[in-house]
Amino acid sequence: MARHVLRFVQRFRPESEKAFMALEARFAALERKKGLPRGRRSRPYAGREPVHTLIWEGEFPSLAAAQEALARMNTDPDHAKLLRKQIPYFLEAYTEIYEVLEL
Repeated sequence: MARHVLRFVQRFRPESEKAFMALEARFAALERKKGLPRGRRSRPYAGREPVHTLIWEGEFPSLAAAQEALARMNTDPDHAKLLRKQIPYFLEAYTEIYEVLEL
C-alpha cells in the first residue's frame, strides 16, 4: 500500500509573523495534548515559496489514513477555534496530498 503525505501550505502576512507563529506554536501544543496528527513544520529558505510561508506536513501509511487525519483536524473544535484566529493572517492557504513513490 502506498504511503501519502498530507501538506498544508500557509502564506502569511510578513508584518504578522510574530502573531502567526505564536498561534502555530499553540497548534503544535494542541497536537501533542489531544493526540491530533503531528506534522513537521518548515519554512522556505530558498525556493519558489516566499519566506513568509509555513509548511506543515505529515506522512501517513495510506490515502485513507491521510484523509482521516484531515477530517479529524477539521472536526476538532479546539483546532477550529485556533484556525479562526489564524485565518486573518493568511495571504493564501491550501492543502495538498502527495503519493510517496517507491521507484
